[in-house]
Amino acid sequence: MLREFKRSQKLMGNAFEITVVSDNENLANQHIDAAIDEIRRIERLLTTFNDESQTHFINKNAGIKPVKVDGEIFGLIERSLRISKITDGYFDISYGGIDKSFWNFDRQMQQLPDPELIKKHLKLVNYHNIILDHHNQTVFLKEKGMRIGFGGIGKGYAAEMAKRLLQNRGVESGIVNASGDLTAWGNQADGKPWTVGIADPDNAGKPFSYMNITDMAVATSGNYEKFVVINGKKYSHTINPKTGMPVSGVKSVTIFCPNAEIADAMATPVSIMGIDASLNMVNQINYLECIIIDDQDNIYSSQNINLK
Repeated sequence: MLREFKRSQKLMGNAFEITVVSDNENLANQHIDAAIDEIRRIERLLTTFNDESQTHFINKNAGIKPVKVDGEIFGLIERSLRISKITDGYFDISYGGIDKSFWNFDRQMQQLPDPELIKKHLKLVNYHNIILDHHNQTVFLKEKGMRIGFGGIGKGYAAEMAKRLLQNRGVESGIVNASGDLTAWGNQADGKPWTVGIADPDNAGKPFSYMNITDMAVATSGNYEKFVVINGKKYSHTINPKTGMPVSGVKSVTIFCPNAEIADAMATPVSIMGIDASLNMVNQINYLECIIIDDQDNIYSSQNINLK
């Protein structure tokens, strides 16, 4: 008899939930253990908080010398640069220069950071200055002080890799949910497709719509999770890499795509670029769909989405 086995675990600073459909509890738990080990491995690879990680070495040698890295990291950076190109730089892993030092999204933050200071740091955010050498498998950040970080793509990458590992272990149906960025394959234990609720930004617990998904990843970026209000205006925790300022005007973006890494990476630029530009871009990319809700609760969706 098929059942769903679930486990939640804090990984990569997020609540992950792994679901496996199986008729054997023991086996299901072994599968889930293996998936958690895989996500932990990726966390060690990508973290900027550990002096031993390759990401840390790349940042440490910014402006000094190229750093030889594993094929896995090289590939992830290469794909990140491709997404930067497609999104005209609205997705940029070199945003690490601005991020944490200016914006602290706990509710204590009373004022916006100094625009002049941000301008100075913004000079370091430019994906064109991430130099990849395929022959030697090295990564070089051209400017001193540049930093890369995988905050915009790492969760999705981990979810995708955990899914692939489970599939390779023979798990025919399951979900890897990385705090709202999730990838699902196969069907529920009762044979019905997995359904995902599209969160209502004003009421995160209550979806305004449901969609059936299988072999599909969903990523959501919303200002209802982390934000600050300064002078009556709400600023979300998503930073525009071109201005160094948080995004306002869009409440939530939901991306649908077969690959969790791409879904995760696209959620950020779509919430920054402006609605027309975003929809225009998404409509040109095969197998990519989105739903955008703006501050006035208007709902926009790409051309192949039919909201029930």
